[in-house]
Amino acid sequence: MATVELTKENFDEKVGSSGMVLVDFWASWCGPCRMFAPVFEGASERHPDVTFGKVDTEAQQELAGAFGISSIPTLMIVRDGVVLYAQPGALPEPALEELIGKAREVDMDEVRRELAQQQQ
Repeated sequence: MATVELTKENFDEKVGSSGMVLVDFWASWCGPCRMFAPVFEGASERHPDVTFGKVDTEAQQELAGAFGISSIPTLMIVRDGVVLYAQPGALPEPALEELIGKAREVDMDEVRRELAQQQQ
């Protein structure tokens, strides 16, 4: 599956739904972002059941600002509308694959219970 360009217009629809979404916040002038791009694209082809989206922080400054993105690239993993991971830095392919595997293993029912308890 190819990556999807995420904008403020389609972000909630693509990321807020059920399933797992990886979001790459990037910019065309960013060297590490350009190095990470083929790793991210390759993972999208190996995991067709996962949505891979890219946010161009130059074109989507409001969206990047809403998530407090101050360093790029920043990778975010959202599952069933819950952010499980958000860290700056380009990952090598093995680390990205391991991260995807760990995100798949998360018990989302347990996460929702913990979030509900925190909100009380």
